[in-house]
Amino acid sequence: MKSMRNTLAAGALLGALALPVLAQADPCRVEISGNDMMQYDKQQLSVPATCKEITVTLHHVGKQPREVMGHDWVLVGTADMAAVDQAGLAAGLANNYVQPGDKRVLAHTKVIGGGESTSVTFPASLLKKGGDYSYLCTFPGHSALMHGKFSFG
Repeated sequence: MKSMRNTLAAGALLGALALPVLAQADPCRVEISGNDMMQYDKQQLSVPATCKEITVTLHHVGKQPREVMGHDWVLVGTADMAAVDQAGLAAGLANNYVQPGDKRVLAHTKVIGGGESTSVTFPASLLKKGGDYSYLCTFPGHSALMHGKFSFG
């Protein structure tokens, strides 16, 4: 009986020691949320240059449908933000407000409505360590408030 108690105690201790290792988040997977007030919950996202692949998950924590208050997440070089946003207007909701084939767009999610989530996974090889990158929501009018910096490296 004492031996069994010691074994259980040892197992519990090992499990507790392993928990911090298991609980560590993958630094190549980041999450961001948008709400019905046209706000992202983060003004900056960063991933280390050791990532081979990057996944960004967008959560829409609002209640409005995608046609009224949709949000997406679009990664671009900072210098291309305004042009990509403008091109997105012409692309329309059917194209998730991203011009098809736009080479300035490095990665993007689809447009989602309240209560929905979506992800995009892209190769880190698209980015240069220390490059100047930004993200924005291309839903019409949202980029004025919904944008931030993306750091790689």
